Amino acid sequence: MIQQHLAILSDNKPGVLTHIAGLISRKAINIESLTAGYTEETDVTRFNIVISIENEKELKQTISQLAKLIDVIKIVNLDESPFISYELAMIKVHYDTARTREELSGIANLFNAKIVDVNLTSLIMRVTGREDHVNALINVLNPYDILEIARTGTISLSRGLVPVKAM
Repeated sequence: MIQQHLAILSDNKPGVLTHIAGLISRKAINIESLTAGYTEETDVTRFNIVISIENEKELKQTISQLAKLIDVIKIVNLDESPFISYELAMIKVHYDTARTREELSGIANLFNAKIVDVNLTSLIMRVTGREDHVNALINVLNPYDILEIARTGTISLSRGLVPVKAM
């Protein structure tokens, strides 16, 4: 299985996400991450989708079928050229003592995470970075009592001057 990062521009209309996700799921392809949001053009939505796929033929076929969806404007496989990916995660951790809270604060600093909420027995860290960076922080926090994790999924942009809409 290989992971592929797809950027899809579509008309900003109800039901587009359902059509895209439905086509991918009908092909029995796993969606590892899916984010959607506005772009610099208010009537265009950008989807960043990370999929796990068996082979190149299946990938090409999927991209071709996605491109045929009526509301899809553009689809680009970002893995074909240099790109940058980041995600946001918030991690809620329980602690019993001030000493443990200080340890957690030190760990947050090592990972350039920000503590965005502190209560008497828990705190919430916010971290941004590549998926492996977020995973590394979670691995370091595993010995502690992680109460909850929320992750945005990967967002990606191609490097250089050329935007996805011009690729």
